[in-house]
Amino acid sequence: MNQDYITPNPWSIIEDGFEVDRVQSSESLFSIGNGSMGQRANFEETYTGPSFQGSYIGGVYYPDKTRVGWWKNGYPEYFAKVLNAPNWIGINVIINDEMLDLFSCKKVTNFKRELNMKEGWLGRSFEATLQNDVTVKVNVKRFLSLEHEELGVIDYSVTPVNSNANITFQPYLDSGITNQDTNWDDQFWKTTNKEVNANQGFIECHTLKTFYHVCTFMESRLFLNGKKSETVGKPSEKEMEVSISYEEHVAKGNKISLQKYAGYTTSLNHDKSELITAAKSVLKKATSEGFESLLNTQKKAWSEIWNMSDITIEGDIKAQQGIRFNIFQLNQTYTGTDHRLNIGPKGFTGEKYGGSTYWDTEAYCIPFYMATKDQTVARNLLKYRYNHLDKAIENAKKLGFSDGAALYPMVTMNGEESHNEWEITFEEIHRNGAIAYAIFNYHRFTGDYSYIPEMGLEVLIAIARFWHQRATFSTPKDKYVILGVTGPNEYENNVNNNFYTNYIAKWCIEYAVENLKKVEKDFKDDYGRIIQKTALTNTEVDAMLKVAQNMYFPYSDEHGVYLQQDGFLDKEMVKVGDLDQSIRPINQHWSWDRILRSPYIKQADTLQGFYFFEHHFQKEDIEKHFDFYEPFTVHESSLSPCVHSIQAALLDRMDQAYAFYLRTSRLDLDDYNKEVKEGCHITSMAGTWMSIVEGFGGMRVKNDQLHFEPKIPKEWTSYSFKINFRNHILKVEINHNTTNFTLESGQPLEIVVKDEKKVIK
Repeated sequence: MNQDYITPNPWSIIEDGFEVDRVQSSESLFSIGNGSMGQRANFEETYTGPSFQGSYIGGVYYPDKTRVGWWKNGYPEYFAKVLNAPNWIGINVIINDEMLDLFSCKKVTNFKRELNMKEGWLGRSFEATLQNDVTVKVNVKRFLSLEHEELGVIDYSVTPVNSNANITFQPYLDSGITNQDTNWDDQFWKTTNKEVNANQGFIECHTLKTFYHVCTFMESRLFLNGKKSETVGKPSEKEMEVSISYEEHVAKGNKISLQKYAGYTTSLNHDKSELITAAKSVLKKATSEGFESLLNTQKKAWSEIWNMSDITIEGDIKAQQGIRFNIFQLNQTYTGTDHRLNIGPKGFTGEKYGGSTYWDTEAYCIPFYMATKDQTVARNLLKYRYNHLDKAIENAKKLGFSDGAALYPMVTMNGEESHNEWEITFEEIHRNGAIAYAIFNYHRFTGDYSYIPEMGLEVLIAIARFWHQRATFSTPKDKYVILGVTGPNEYENNVNNNFYTNYIAKWCIEYAVENLKKVEKDFKDDYGRIIQKTALTNTEVDAMLKVAQNMYFPYSDEHGVYLQQDGFLDKEMVKVGDLDQSIRPINQHWSWDRILRSPYIKQADTLQGFYFFEHHFQKEDIEKHFDFYEPFTVHESSLSPCVHSIQAALLDRMDQAYAFYLRTSRLDLDDYNKEVKEGCHITSMAGTWMSIVEGFGGMRVKNDQLHFEPKIPKEWTSYSFKINFRNHILKVEINHNTTNFTLESGQPLEIVVKDEKKVIK
């Protein structure tokens, strides 16, 4: 834990007191989104202190040219960047000719910021004394509408406390925005048109290179003590900005409020020539409903989300706050309604990792969306990868692979590889396995096999071809080996025979062949189409199976465990517990060379394989490998604690499982890795959900049935969650004495609880 200023609360994230040093962290933690757009919790009014401005639009990106010291063949030409979009939240507040700015005020008191997760809004209140000695009370509420995905709404009110005051509101739009992480300090946007009148403003611009056209729009309404003001706005234009000024003389104790309706229309959803027309339509609907009506609709929408996805925890308020924060951010980031979109590691909370799609989606996020949404949401995530199959084949071809072999990108926006670190881009090839595993996991959970003959088998064949070609036959070992890779543990580069990579490669080939036979038997038309399209032959299938059946796995007879990779035991095997805490995290204190020579594991690697393929091993095998690898794991990846929590719970190590759960659920709230100001760890948040449902709840799917091995941390009184399993809504409630199952919809369901069959009606 590296910060502890968030007030424990079961339904809200609350910050009491204004501290300049916390502003950027809070901008991340209090971020809001609606699946189509999102933004950091920047102040609406001017703030001249350190800040990380950020507003983002789903699917809009820029190909920032790769910047390296020297070029390697096959290197990706660009690193995809989620774009910091034109700013629409801005409202300059001028009081007796002085700009309201919390960084320069004489005094700020009673500051409170709240992210209300139950109802889906961001609020802020404070009293500020300006340099001109006027004290004002400010209340702000903002939300991004789930009902109207192109719309955001702000209610900003100011009350003079110690004197009458002339108050000017100046809502504005600004397209002169840049990314903090630009490689070449490029201007990513070109402003092409501006319109502004007494209460509406529009800026049209497009991205360079990718030519996404965006209209940023706003409309404002002014109220004095709750009654609409007749003050007429004064429009103004600058090169990349439009604004409207409203000036009122406000008596001491009276409240003046500005309601701002704003957002984006884009060429993703409208003809580029109709963006302003579309924006005016959004504004007409929004203003006719009004702020309170829109807010009530927002509350209802979030109530429906929570009805299915909530996890309740009694007796541990920090644990409760943590899991709800994670579930809230996941639902803000991705709603599943648009198969063109995916889940970036930072979501809408920051720019790190480019905002693109990683293997995190398939490995960690799909289980959450499968179980808490309709299965079409998870299917859309799989469809996203199918739509990128041709690009994945093209990516592999650039590296010398042939005949339809596919290497899915480590990072992508459109299917092309857009990651520019060699050891990740070209060596961390295990991501192919996560794509195939997600297909298996989807079918296992939903029972929907249709995806495989329709789309998935083509993906599985292309991935199997890649592994077949990537493996090398070793004469000394008389086995197939996979050389020069990086496993999930990115603190090891260019290693040979990473256990996880080799194991998932073997499984991918066998799983592809298994489904090839099933589709041939049961879906003859699809089989004929796929064979014609892929030109797959029996000879090639036999050759692929030969690789799978003769794959090499490094093993230590001394320790009785599979080794993370060849040579792992050649390291100086000092355990994490013997490290001085002053050098943690090691990635912020050690050179990369020293990290690579150490035994320290960034995240679950060998144990990732035991998590995915738990059904392939005995519990004793899992325990032996957990005891060997966990003491060397520094958990400096957000994806690590959840896997360890699940396995610790499986092994009845509940104290350890709880500690890992708390770390994963409050990773950002408590800033464990000293980096939350860069954005929240969205994709790992799904792992928090898994830690409870799969870890403590012990939920598994075996032989088409739900199995449970429920356990409960001693710190909790009880907990509950819901699962949508094949259109059966099952509620699970667990305390220290009993486990209750309630079927809320669907036909009677047979489940297995601690190896005993039960029928839930």
